[in-house]
Amino acid sequence: MAVIREQDLGKGRDAWRAWREAAEAEAAAEATETEIGGTSGNPSGASKDPSGTIDNHGESNGSRATDMAGRSNESAVTERSDQPGSLRRLAVTPALPRPIMAMAVRYTLHLLERKAPGPGVEVRVAPWGAIKILDGPASDPHNLTPPDVIELDPDVWLRLAAGITTWSEEKQAGHISAVGERDDLSDLLPL
Repeated sequence: MAVIREQDLGKGRDAWRAWREAAEAEAAAEATETEIGGTSGNPSGASKDPSGTIDNHGESNGSRATDMAGRSNESAVTERSDQPGSLRRLAVTPALPRPIMAMAVRYTLHLLERKAPGPGVEVRVAPWGAIKILDGPASDPHNLTPPDVIELDPDVWLRLAAGITTWSEEKQAGHISAVGERDDLSDLLPL
């Protein structure tokens, strides 16, 4: 069963765009407030661009996107070097109406499902959707849950999908519940 109806893809795309814009505005406002308060969280004194380069608008174009911290999702970054920025990014939770949040979650899950189809890993973003992705052992007829399950809250999922935070940041913060050998989607994110 599809996580989003074909006729709702346009609404989902619009909701995803609205969430990203609200998240970028929230991150920019937080960064401005922090800098006005006298602590930029950046030990070098150089200012960071809080809006980042989330420019693919939910469509995968084959290139590796960078997150709002200006990092490639391929690079490993130690959390100690950017702790205040990391904490700010982990706090990004735009207050949008439930229907917009639901559509944004469903649309991004749809994008992930298209990017990595398969029955091996179940990704759950309660209460709005669950998908199965990646090749691997499927569920057996008596138990419909695959051996690898990842559960996330909607805000956590959308931050990851947008590249605002990294998988390791969210995992270290305790925001990801994952069971099984394939419990890391960092190679597939951001979308």
